[in-house]
Amino acid sequence: MNEEAVIRILKDAGVEFAVSLPCDKNKRFTAMLPDAMHTVTLAREEDGVGICSGLALCGRRAVLSIQSSGIGNMMNALMSLTSLYNLPLPVLASWRGVCNEAICAQIPFNEPLPKLLDVYKIPYRIIGPDNISDIAEVLDIAFNGNTPAVALILPSCWGDGKPTSPVLYSPRNFSQRSLELPACGSPKAARKEAIEAFAAAVPADALVISNIGVPSKELYAANDRNGNFYMLGSYMQASALGLGCALGCPKKQVYVLDGDGSLLGSAVLPVAAAEQLPNLHIIALDNGTFGSTGNQKSPAYAVADIGLMALAAGISDVVRTNSPKELPELLDASFVHMIIKPGNSDAVNIPLSPQEIRMRFMLEIGALKNDMV
Repeated sequence: MNEEAVIRILKDAGVEFAVSLPCDKNKRFTAMLPDAMHTVTLAREEDGVGICSGLALCGRRAVLSIQSSGIGNMMNALMSLTSLYNLPLPVLASWRGVCNEAICAQIPFNEPLPKLLDVYKIPYRIIGPDNISDIAEVLDIAFNGNTPAVALILPSCWGDGKPTSPVLYSPRNFSQRSLELPACGSPKAARKEAIEAFAAAVPADALVISNIGVPSKELYAANDRNGNFYMLGSYMQASALGLGCALGCPKKQVYVLDGDGSLLGSAVLPVAAAEQLPNLHIIALDNGTFGSTGNQKSPAYAVADIGLMALAAGISDVVRTNSPKELPELLDASFVHMIIKPGNSDAVNIPLSPQEIRMRFMLEIGALKNDMV
């Protein structure tokens, strides 16, 4: 069967991780992935770009398996993260909207998809039953060219799409979950002071992923180090990237400086909870605003509780503080809800190119290879 052939191609290319959001057409292939390799199940395709990028930074090989419509959800992340930093990302996209597509909503975006990939200069191959082996070429383009590359896989490749056996799930029980966090009062400092306290306390050999905009500038000003990865773009991707790094470097402690705006827009928290990575620590710097764009109040300023959202997503080790002085004592937690005041410092732009940020970060990990320079 073609599903088995694709699995063999992935294994022959040294792929260790699959990051997946299923399509109705490839459901048998999706069902087979967890038995073949470590599989991370997504809630949104865009998060897969960050997770696979984090794995790539650790020198690990991952593939993103999605429905082709998901490419529309992740185009900005593909260009501002994967392409910008010259990271490999092979995408196995079950191509909808073609071959007598029965669902009309699939056609407008998916049918002209090759033209979109051409515009953004993303290499791709159209895969049918007679050229399944060309998936190996897509993997080679991605891994050796340090670029996104897409296999548009026609529905006819997947046969009838029936899983090999019925999927059996154990009962779910949420009755014992506590969704309570103590209040901590009004914030005592702005983000700059919180980042300075964090930077002074973070372990010297830890990896740190900082959110886009002013947070990255403030981290650079507080304590620039090779183990810092500064996000220059890709809104909502910091925690996904950190998850990938924690998965790819299990012996490293990975800290993410994220924001309430990014986390409100992301679907990564339940994915992180499901992976249960003891070395992943998310610091949610919550000022209730979109800080880097001028501190505009978020739509959830006074109603959304980021800490409780993390608990509800399944992250059990959640703590809360309003004081930077307390932050160093809380860094072992999986999720720190740090209440801060709105406000940006006058930190300057980071004088590093995306390639310099990537190269020194990978050197710190020991994952940089000659073909990644």
